[in-house]
Amino acid sequence: TGAFGGFGTTTTTAAPAFSFSAPTNTGTSGLFGATQNKGFGFGTSFGTGTGTGLGSGLGTGLGFGGFGTQQQQQQQQQQTTLGSGLFNQPAQTPAQSNQLINTASALSAPTLLGDERDAILAKWNQLQAFWGTGKGYFNNNIAPVEFTQENPFCRFKAVGYSLMPNNKDEDGLVVLVFNRKEADIRSQQQQLVESLHKILGGNQTLTVNVEGVKTMPDDQTEVIIYVVERSPNGTSRRVPATTLYAHFEQANIKSSLQQLGVSLSMARTELSPAQVKQLLQNPPAGVDPIIWEQAKVDNPDPDKLIPVPMVGFKELLRRLKVQDQMTKQHQTRLDIISEDISELQKNQTTTMAKIAQYKRKLMALSHRTLQVLIKQEIQRKSGYAIQADEEQLRVQLDTIQCELNAPTQFKGRLNELMSQIRMQNHFGAVRAEERYYIDADLLREIKQHLKQQQEGLSHLISIIKDDLEDIKLIEHGLNESIPIRGGVFS
Repeated sequence: TGAFGGFGTTTTTAAPAFSFSAPTNTGTSGLFGATQNKGFGFGTSFGTGTGTGLGSGLGTGLGFGGFGTQQQQQQQQQQTTLGSGLFNQPAQTPAQSNQLINTASALSAPTLLGDERDAILAKWNQLQAFWGTGKGYFNNNIAPVEFTQENPFCRFKAVGYSLMPNNKDEDGLVVLVFNRKEADIRSQQQQLVESLHKILGGNQTLTVNVEGVKTMPDDQTEVIIYVVERSPNGTSRRVPATTLYAHFEQANIKSSLQQLGVSLSMARTELSPAQVKQLLQNPPAGVDPIIWEQAKVDNPDPDKLIPVPMVGFKELLRRLKVQDQMTKQHQTRLDIISEDISELQKNQTTTMAKIAQYKRKLMALSHRTLQVLIKQEIQRKSGYAIQADEEQLRVQLDTIQCELNAPTQFKGRLNELMSQIRMQNHFGAVRAEERYYIDADLLREIKQHLKQQQEGLSHLISIIKDDLEDIKLIEHGLNESIPIRGGVFS
């Protein structure tokens, strides 16, 4: 049968090799069955078959042992599967034609009662068909029609979009869905790897590796694994995903996996362009072609997303749970990123403070070095006459000193700055909530300048005092000489 075998046309027990959801692998029939597949699948491994198992030659050589003996059989089965309508709706058989005729009779012209009540029964059958549940009685001699959500008249259908995988078959990734919580899987991951290795035959040339573990709704966990095969010459390769999946689908291996809690296994491989094109050209059974075409037009990213039919409220609820789960994972990742950013900001603040501290130390060391060089130069030049360049430098320094002490230039600005500081202090006393700070280097320079001004004033005061004493001494001398002169002249 084809992968899109219609609604209620076939019954299969093989799990799909690639699926956007977590099918239950049980229940009634059809790809879009209410219990067999809660999501959307692409058929059974794209025709790779279950094969006859790993065989007695498991892992003997780089050809993965018994897997190499199934290649021709898988190719033949793949051609058969693709030829029989992998992405096509199945051919109409007589039974299906009768089913369609019976459905039309139940919905339009039932002949069960033979009176006007048949019209009411037809409306009731239509309501059941729209709802997707119940039985449609239309004839006493023919069994009633079973209405499911897969029938083309069911109104509870929609089309969503799922991300297509981009993994190649050579990557060897196989998904195992466990009916256990993620914490249990992670705590027993090593035991799980050993159990899977035993299921593969316990061959020493095979190594089971876990690619990733992800939480799923309903306390399920998705585990992605791959198997590495090592050859006697030392080379190694990954076992192809379709080959490993075919081995897991054998009856005895599948029962062993179910004992470990595996509810679903699928090969994570990308779709070929031909398969994608064939899928998009043929709408799934029961989906209106117009809706399917509109879904293709509305696809936000045709290169990465593919339309997926959603049938019934259960499928909608499943996708809602998956979306909530992904939202929680994204939020968790955002929280981790936010914490990392906060830590980086703290580290940046600490680093900036250290840089400022090192700058201050560098300036202090530079000043100390300059002082040492000055003293060394003074000692070296001791006893020598002042040279011409030194004289020019002294003149320049005197000029700078005069400019600094000029009232109309830097000194006036300094006084203005001091006035502003006093005003700010006054306003700060009035409004205590406003505080102003002066840079430490600037404050040190202001203190140094004020100290020099104070020393200059002290020196000026001492000179004035000395002059006053000289004036007093002169006055005293003059007062003593005047009487003597008067006595002589008298």
